[in-house]
Amino acid sequence: MASIIKNRAIVNDDWALVRPAEDGSLPAVNELPAGRVLVPLALWQAEHDALSASRSAAELGVWLAPDSEPADIAGDFDKVAVIAVDFPVFRDGRGYSIGRLLRERYGYKGELRAIGDVLRDQVRLMFRCGFDAFAVRADKDISDALKAFDDFTVQYQGAFDEPSPLFRRRAASASASEKVPA
Repeated sequence: MASIIKNRAIVNDDWALVRPAEDGSLPAVNELPAGRVLVPLALWQAEHDALSASRSAAELGVWLAPDSEPADIAGDFDKVAVIAVDFPVFRDGRGYSIGRLLRERYGYKGELRAIGDVLRDQVRLMFRCGFDAFAVRADKDISDALKAFDDFTVQYQGAFDEPSPLFRRRAASASASEKVPA
Protein backbone atom coordinates (compact mmCIF):
# COMPACT_ATOMS: atom_id res chain seq x y z
CA MET A 1 0.00 0.00 0.00
CA ALA A 2 1.28 3.47 -0.87
CA SER A 3 1.87 6.15 1.73
CA ILE A 4 1.02 9.84 1.77
CA ILE A 5 1.70 12.76 4.05
CA LYS A 6 -1.51 13.77 5.81
CA ASN A 7 -1.70 16.34 8.58
CA ARG A 8 2.11 16.32 8.80
CA ALA A 9 2.38 12.56 9.32
CA ILE A 10 3.10 9.65 6.99
CA VAL A 11 0.03 7.42 6.72
CA ASN A 12 -1.14 4.56 4.50
CA ASP A 13 -3.17 5.67 1.50
CA ASP A 14 -6.21 3.50 0.89
CA TRP A 15 -7.57 5.60 -1.99
CA ALA A 16 -7.38 4.34 -5.58
CA LEU A 17 -6.62 7.13 -8.06
CA VAL A 18 -8.65 6.72 -11.24
CA ARG A 19 -7.15 8.34 -14.33
CA PRO A 20 -8.62 8.48 -17.86
CA ALA A 21 -7.38 5.90 -20.37
CA GLU A 22 -4.65 6.78 -22.90
CA ASP A 23 -7.34 7.85 -25.38
CA GLY A 24 -8.97 10.11 -22.79
CA SER A 25 -11.98 7.88 -22.19
CA LEU A 26 -13.35 7.54 -18.70
CA PRO A 27 -14.19 4.19 -17.07
CA ALA A 28 -17.76 3.20 -16.41
CA VAL A 29 -18.93 3.41 -12.80
CA ASN A 30 -19.20 -0.41 -12.58
CA GLU A 31 -15.55 -0.71 -13.75
CA LEU A 32 -14.12 1.31 -10.85
CA PRO A 33 -12.00 -0.50 -8.27
CA ALA A 34 -13.61 -1.54 -5.02
CA GLY A 35 -13.13 0.65 -1.97
CA ARG A 36 -12.33 4.33 -1.84
CA VAL A 37 -11.78 6.05 -5.19
CA LEU A 38 -10.57 9.43 -6.39
CA VAL A 39 -12.25 10.06 -9.72
CA PRO A 40 -11.55 12.84 -12.25
CA LEU A 41 -13.89 15.82 -12.16
CA ALA A 42 -15.12 14.93 -15.68
CA LEU A 43 -16.29 11.49 -14.47
CA TRP A 44 -17.91 13.06 -11.40
CA GLN A 45 -19.80 15.53 -13.59
CA ALA A 46 -20.91 12.86 -16.09
CA GLU A 47 -21.85 10.17 -13.55
CA HIS A 48 -22.65 12.12 -10.38
CA ASP A 49 -25.89 10.28 -9.58
CA ALA A 50 -24.54 6.79 -10.36
CA LEU A 51 -21.40 7.39 -8.28
CA SER A 52 -23.40 8.71 -5.33
CA ALA A 53 -25.77 5.73 -5.57
CA SER A 54 -22.95 3.17 -5.69
CA ARG A 55 -20.77 4.53 -2.85
CA SER A 56 -21.03 6.55 0.31
CA ALA A 57 -19.49 10.03 0.52
CA ALA A 58 -16.72 8.53 2.68
CA GLU A 59 -15.69 6.35 -0.30
CA LEU A 60 -15.72 9.09 -2.94
CA GLY A 61 -13.17 11.70 -3.82
CA VAL A 62 -12.77 13.95 -6.84
CA TRP A 63 -9.56 15.24 -8.38
CA LEU A 64 -9.22 18.41 -10.38
CA ALA A 65 -6.87 19.00 -13.29
CA PRO A 66 -4.90 22.27 -13.46
CA ASP A 67 -7.44 23.71 -15.90
CA SER A 68 -10.48 22.67 -13.84
CA GLU A 69 -12.76 25.27 -12.35
CA PRO A 70 -13.05 24.83 -8.54
CA ALA A 71 -16.57 26.28 -8.62
CA ASP A 72 -17.69 23.13 -10.47
CA ILE A 73 -17.26 21.03 -7.31
CA ALA A 74 -18.20 23.69 -4.73
CA GLY A 75 -21.82 22.57 -4.48
CA ASP A 76 -20.83 18.95 -3.84
CA PHE A 77 -18.50 19.26 -0.84
CA ASP A 78 -20.87 17.18 1.30
CA LYS A 79 -20.88 14.34 -1.26
CA VAL A 80 -17.12 13.65 -1.24
CA ALA A 81 -14.52 12.97 1.43
CA VAL A 82 -11.46 14.20 -0.48
CA ILE A 83 -10.72 16.74 -3.14
CA ALA A 84 -7.38 16.30 -4.86
CA VAL A 85 -5.60 18.66 -7.21
CA ASP A 86 -3.31 17.27 -9.89
CA PHE A 87 0.14 18.78 -10.42
CA PRO A 88 1.08 17.06 -13.71
CA VAL A 89 4.55 18.63 -13.86
CA PHE A 90 6.70 20.50 -11.34
CA ARG A 91 6.52 23.78 -13.25
CA ASP A 92 2.69 23.91 -13.38
CA GLY A 93 1.58 26.13 -10.51
CA ARG A 94 -2.13 26.44 -11.29
CA GLY A 95 -2.94 23.90 -8.57
CA TYR A 96 -1.78 26.33 -5.88
CA SER A 97 -4.47 28.77 -6.99
CA ILE A 98 -7.07 26.01 -7.05
CA GLY A 99 -6.16 25.06 -3.47
CA ARG A 100 -6.49 28.64 -2.24
CA LEU A 101 -9.79 29.11 -4.07
CA LEU A 102 -11.25 25.92 -2.60
CA ARG A 103 -10.26 26.94 0.93
CA GLU A 104 -10.73 30.71 0.88
CA ARG A 105 -13.45 31.48 -1.65
CA TYR A 106 -15.54 28.31 -1.44
CA GLY A 107 -14.89 27.38 2.21
CA TYR A 108 -13.87 23.75 1.67
CA LYS A 109 -13.03 22.16 5.05
CA GLY A 110 -12.29 18.54 4.08
CA GLU A 111 -9.09 16.85 3.01
CA LEU A 112 -7.33 18.71 0.20
CA ARG A 113 -4.72 16.49 -1.41
CA ALA A 114 -1.92 17.29 -3.85
CA ILE A 115 -1.34 14.51 -6.41
CA GLY A 116 0.91 14.07 -9.43
CA ASP A 117 4.43 15.48 -9.61
CA VAL A 118 4.57 16.40 -5.91
CA LEU A 119 8.11 17.00 -4.66
CA ARG A 120 9.69 18.03 -1.36
CA ASP A 121 10.35 21.55 -2.66
CA GLN A 122 6.62 22.14 -3.12
CA VAL A 123 5.15 20.66 0.05
CA ARG A 124 5.58 23.70 2.31
CA LEU A 125 4.04 26.13 -0.22
CA MET A 126 1.21 23.70 -0.97
CA PHE A 127 0.50 23.58 2.77
CA ARG A 128 0.44 27.37 2.90
CA CYS A 129 -2.15 27.30 0.08
CA GLY A 130 -4.46 25.02 2.06
CA PHE A 131 -3.37 21.49 1.19
CA ASP A 132 -3.25 19.07 4.11
CA ALA A 133 -2.40 15.82 2.28
CA PHE A 134 0.38 15.12 -0.21
CA ALA A 135 0.88 12.11 -2.47
CA VAL A 136 4.62 12.53 -2.99
CA ARG A 137 5.92 11.22 -6.30
CA ALA A 138 6.67 7.50 -5.99
CA ASP A 139 10.37 7.79 -6.83
CA LYS A 140 10.98 10.34 -4.05
CA ASP A 141 11.64 9.79 -0.34
CA ILE A 142 8.43 10.60 1.53
CA SER A 143 10.31 10.88 4.85
CA ASP A 144 12.54 13.55 3.34
CA ALA A 145 9.48 15.39 1.98
CA LEU A 146 7.98 15.42 5.48
CA LYS A 147 10.98 17.43 6.68
CA ALA A 148 9.95 20.31 4.39
CA PHE A 149 7.53 21.52 7.06
CA ASP A 150 10.50 22.42 9.27
CA ASP A 151 12.55 24.26 6.63
CA PHE A 152 11.25 27.70 7.62
CA THR A 153 10.05 29.06 10.94
CA VAL A 154 8.80 32.46 9.76
CA GLN A 155 6.82 33.37 6.65
CA TYR A 156 6.89 36.92 5.30
CA GLN A 157 3.81 36.69 3.08
CA GLY A 158 0.24 36.16 4.13
CA ALA A 159 -1.31 32.88 2.98
CA PHE A 160 -4.11 30.48 3.89
CA ASP A 161 -2.31 29.22 7.02
CA GLU A 162 -1.35 32.75 8.23
CA PRO A 163 -3.32 35.52 6.49
CA SER A 164 -1.34 38.41 7.99
CA PRO A 165 2.04 39.26 6.48
CA LEU A 166 5.00 39.51 8.84
CA PHE A 167 5.09 43.32 8.96
CA ARG A 168 1.47 43.40 10.21
CA ARG A 169 2.15 40.69 12.82
CA ARG A 170 5.17 42.66 14.07
CA ALA A 171 3.18 45.92 14.20
CA ALA A 172 0.38 44.21 16.13
CA SER A 173 2.90 42.71 18.56
CA ALA A 174 4.61 46.10 19.07
CA SER A 175 1.26 47.83 19.58
CA ALA A 176 0.19 45.22 22.13
CA SER A 177 3.45 45.57 24.10
CA GLU A 178 3.10 49.38 24.18
CA LYS A 179 -0.32 49.02 25.86
CA VAL A 180 1.00 46.84 28.67
CA PRO A 181 1.48 49.02 31.80
CA ALA A 182 4.97 48.96 33.28
